[in-house]
Amino acid sequence: MRRAITAFVRRREHISEPRINDRIRVPEVRLVGPNGEQVGIVAIRKALDLAREADLDLVEVAPQAKPPVVKLMDFGKFKYESAQKARESRRNQANMALKEIRFRLKIDEHDYETKKGHVTRFLAGGDKVKVMIMFRGREQSRPEMGMRLLNKLAEEVSDLGSVESAPRVDGRNMVMVIAPSKSKADAKAESRKASEGAKGSTAEVKSRREREAQAKAGSKKAPAE
Repeated sequence: MRRAITAFVRRREHISEPRINDRIRVPEVRLVGPNGEQVGIVAIRKALDLAREADLDLVEVAPQAKPPVVKLMDFGKFKYESAQKARESRRNQANMALKEIRFRLKIDEHDYETKKGHVTRFLAGGDKVKVMIMFRGREQSRPEMGMRLLNKLAEEVSDLGSVESAPRVDGRNMVMVIAPSKSKADAKAESRKASEGAKGSTAEVKSRREREAQAKAGSKKAPAE
C-alpha cells in the first residue's frame, strides 16, 4: 500500500513538471530562444539539435498551444530560481501581519487623520490593514456613508497600498482590506537603509560641530602679536 502511494505521489510530481527534451513528443513546435526571441515553428528534431548545440534544455512552456510552445533554457537553473522565488514569497506571506483599524461612521476630522496615520504606518511597514466601520443603531440603514468613508481612505493611501478586498457589510460592520504595495522584506530593507542614512547624517553634523569648536578654541589660544 505504501509503495502504491509513493508511486502515485511520484507520478503526480512527474506530471506537474513541464516536459523537457526527448519527453516532448510532437512533430513540430513553436520555438522561443533563450533571450525570449521568437524563432518560429520548427520540427522537434531541429529544436532538439539547437538545444544540444547551445548546451541548453528544450522546455515546453505552453503545452496547450497549437503547436506547443517550447523555450531554450537551463532547466536546472530555472528550477532553482523558481524554488527561490517560491520560498521568498512564502516568507513574505508568513511575515506579513493583518492589522485592524476601527472607525466610527461619524468620526471627526482629527480622529480620522490619526487613524489614517496608523493605516499609513502599517502599509509602509509591509502589513495588510483590515479597516472596519462600526455602525450604531440607525446608522445601519446608511451603508453608502460607510462606503464613501472607506473609498476616501483607500484613495488617500493609494500610494502605499491597494484595495485587496472591496468594502462589504459584515453584520453590523463594514469591512475593507488594503494590501501594501511593498513586501515586508522590502519595507524592512528600506527602513534599515533610512535608519543608517539618518545615523550617518547625525555623525556628519556632530563631526562638523566638533571641528568648528576646535577651530574656535584654537583661535582663542593663539598669542596676540
